[in-house]
Amino acid sequence: MISIELIRKDPEFVQKSLSLKDNSISLDSIIKLDKEHRMNLSKANELRSKRNKVSEKIANAKKTGENTDNQILSMRKVGEEIKSIELKVNELKESLNINLLSLPNLPNESVPEGKDENSNKVIREWGKDKKINFEIKSHLELGQKLNLFDFERGAKISGSGFPLYTGKGAKLERALINYMLDIQTNKHGYTEIFPPFLVKPSSPKTVGQLPKFSEDMYYSEKDDLWLIPTAEVPLTNIHSDEILSENQLPICYTAYSACFRREAGSYGKETRGFLRVHQFNKVELVQFVKPEKSYEGLELLTSHAEFILQSLNLKYRVVELCTGDLSFSASKCYDLELWAPGEQKWLEVSSCSNFEDFQARRGNIRFRKDSDNKVELVHTLNGSGLATPRLLVALLESYQNEDGSVSVPDALQPYFGSEVID
Repeated sequence: MISIELIRKDPEFVQKSLSLKDNSISLDSIIKLDKEHRMNLSKANELRSKRNKVSEKIANAKKTGENTDNQILSMRKVGEEIKSIELKVNELKESLNINLLSLPNLPNESVPEGKDENSNKVIREWGKDKKINFEIKSHLELGQKLNLFDFERGAKISGSGFPLYTGKGAKLERALINYMLDIQTNKHGYTEIFPPFLVKPSSPKTVGQLPKFSEDMYYSEKDDLWLIPTAEVPLTNIHSDEILSENQLPICYTAYSACFRREAGSYGKETRGFLRVHQFNKVELVQFVKPEKSYEGLELLTSHAEFILQSLNLKYRVVELCTGDLSFSASKCYDLELWAPGEQKWLEVSSCSNFEDFQARRGNIRFRKDSDNKVELVHTLNGSGLATPRLLVALLESYQNEDGSVSVPDALQPYFGSEVID
């Protein structure tokens, strides 16, 4: 959430920054609500002060036997007026908070300007094309021949977009998850968490999923619980409404979770195979850092996600998102995109983002500074490390052999148990 103090201090800067993400956003209603809220709050405080002074006079007058009936009656009216104003103050505050929750985060000044993905910048590329001297098969053809997954039976059970992994496909999925968790914990020092997959409404509100993206999430109305679209949701909320000590930072968590997304706004997009599904697996990375360290942390977190791709020897590129393509909550973001030779396209497998204090303000996540004992909001970072569906697509298509088998990357062989899938 954007600070109302910042909007009061420099509304022109905030409006200009928001327009870089979405030029349809206007701060007029928020500024009006804030002024009205503060005016009524000030009026209520003045009346309380007046009531306190008159109450003191009444108390002194009673000691001398003076008649105070008129003053008491007058103060009752003042009390009723205060209650009426307090009710209005609460209503205005609620409306103001709802409006503030609808505002996206401000892009960092280093983010390139642009309206959409066409203005994103490829900042580096790693790896080489695999030498394939035969007709390339898609991941669907490979999976069908090797009996790795069954989308038809998955659809029979749950509907389209819910993959059913079978045999060596299930084993490969498990191997990828275990490998990625081990890398992030043993090599990069993350603490592993196994979080709940259903959360209270406050949790997705903290990370910026609610209220804006409710249509893309699955909801259990009877229990008032939301299925998580990513482990970022429970991980970020581990420290909601807490004050951390400075020496605890940075805190780095990693977690596997199933992820559930309705993709309500994705009609007409590529839905073949694993390219867009409603349930998938992902290893997530989340960091809580001091504000002055957050952009250094973003580069480090991105390198932790990149290491997985390098260790699997998969061709990928890092794309810096422009202002118009940034997510609702992000101040800056890098996408990692894998090359899938069978699809002949780049596939996003990770978004690594710095949210600055946007999520921390929504979730009230703070830390106490050692130097002066003051309390400040932390900065939060997150990135996929990695999502498995498109990783699986690129891996199968990049490591396929002419006979229809698929070689297993060297780093993954101890987890999978063999050198080839046949």
